[in-house]
Amino acid sequence: MTIDISDIPALARGCAVLGTGGGGDVRTGSLAAIRAIQTYGPVPLIELADLPSDALVVPLSGIGAPTVSHEMIHGEDEPKRIAEEIERIFGRPPAAVMSSEIGGANGVAPVAWAAQLGLPLLDADGMGRAFPEVQMVSMYVAGLPADLVIMSDVVGNIVTIRPIDGLWSERLARAVCVAAGSHALMADYVLTAAQARGAIIEGTVTRALAVGRATEGAAEPLRALAERLGAARLITGKLTDVERRTTGGFVRGTATIEGTGDDRGRTLMLELQNENLVALENGRPRAMVPDLITVVDTETAAAVQTEGLRYGQRVTVLAWPCDPLWRTPKGLETAGPRAFGYDLEYVPIEELAKGEPRG
Repeated sequence: MTIDISDIPALARGCAVLGTGGGGDVRTGSLAAIRAIQTYGPVPLIELADLPSDALVVPLSGIGAPTVSHEMIHGEDEPKRIAEEIERIFGRPPAAVMSSEIGGANGVAPVAWAAQLGLPLLDADGMGRAFPEVQMVSMYVAGLPADLVIMSDVVGNIVTIRPIDGLWSERLARAVCVAAGSHALMADYVLTAAQARGAIIEGTVTRALAVGRATEGAAEPLRALAERLGAARLITGKLTDVERRTTGGFVRGTATIEGTGDDRGRTLMLELQNENLVALENGRPRAMVPDLITVVDTETAAAVQTEGLRYGQRVTVLAWPCDPLWRTPKGLETAGPRAFGYDLEYVPIEELAKGEPRG
């Protein structure tokens, strides 16, 4: 299978939904992917089983604040500089590109990076969604050492970090990111295909494509999307307040949605850190990380990123289960509500949403 220009719109829609509000604006990732395919040709999409055990897989992602990423756009030099640094360190070139997170632009832009490097794209990622911090990847949960991070910015700087663990990889990479203007390209957990087995979430590129295609030609896009995701509808209404700030390489804030129609009289509050983390109604959790919470346009079912939330938008909030890896003790320690500072005991969306409508 290859990814061609005709696949990019569906991939972008799916990645926007799986991004849970973060991962960067898919429009910039889409433009980069289309241009790269026009220049270098379609990108082969391969499975992990297609690679020899010693083949190097390079997880790539943009790190920083989404509000900055669609203004400070990557060029073609950043992935090439990272690939050259990997070859210098390992003595051989990378064999495949993988998205670190399938959500947002970070799920679409790897198509461009793979095309620019002349490499295939692996049908997998490290999250099955988007998360804001470097250690919040399946490789960390699987216990792989987080001992190498390579970063490149638009100016041309290359920074190679040798952290002692995943938490230090976040601290150090975030500091470099802030120094670079709150946006940079990053390779973390450069790993062999043998190491990747059981440590990455496979099939997520094809899943994003399927999610993106779910609404094509649908008479009721919202219902079609919710059914594809197995999602519960938390509220349908109007955005009445958005408080958002960029600090420390993140977008943080709160969005308030007042219910309309059958939801009139209800209010849902979303807590944000690049992604939608917790949904609260009257102080009671309705959904929480690591489960996925996405805001979509009520009419079109197109996902609305956190940086695109605006007063007056008519939206619906959907929530659905995360990959089982995130519900393990290590997964919840890494990306559960307490990892973000919320004093909440994780409760799966299936329990919180009993009786809720599906789309």
